[in-house]
Amino acid sequence: MVRGKTQMRRIENATSRQVTFSKRRNGLLKKAFELSVLCDAEVALIIFSPNSKLYEFASSSMSGTIKRYREHVKENQTPNSACPEDVQHLRQLAEGMAKQIELLEVAKRKILGQCLGSTTIEELLPIEEQLERSVCVIRARKMQVYNKQVQQLQSKERMLTTENAVLNEKYQLQTTEEPEEGIENVIVMENKDASDVETGLFIGLPKRNIKNN
Repeated sequence: MVRGKTQMRRIENATSRQVTFSKRRNGLLKKAFELSVLCDAEVALIIFSPNSKLYEFASSSMSGTIKRYREHVKENQTPNSACPEDVQHLRQLAEGMAKQIELLEVAKRKILGQCLGSTTIEELLPIEEQLERSVCVIRARKMQVYNKQVQQLQSKERMLTTENAVLNEKYQLQTTEEPEEGIENVIVMENKDASDVETGLFIGLPKRNIKNN
């Protein structure tokens, strides 16, 4: 009699399922034992029944084989590899950040006065308060910039005033020195003319006034 091919699906009958489990379990344990003996392999097999009953086989030591397995996985794990738990955590973080970005975009549009058609009074009041605080901060910053510019202009004014005073002082010194030089030149010229007159040559009798001659 030819046996039919077993369909790989859950056996609905509990009794048949238990009988099949017992047969397959014993066959699997036998194959594990044969593999360890024939091939000199280190084999560890763990089976839990539907009733959570433990069946195990180890060619040497179950704890030693499990420890060796963990060390092997740790050594061969690349830095970029991630376990399913890490992937799930990262996915949750990405979804949370996407939601926060969406909320920030909505808040930004509302602050700019956009998409306010369905906004309630309770939602508008915080937006108004936020705008008022922003205006106060902007005005305070503007006053700081103005004060800084005024201070720079005042400093420039003081510097120009100092330079102007220095230039005026130099000009006053030049105007007081130039007249003295002019006076000296006039005196020299007068002395020169006088000397020319006194040293002039006269030939002949001196002129005298003749009366009644």
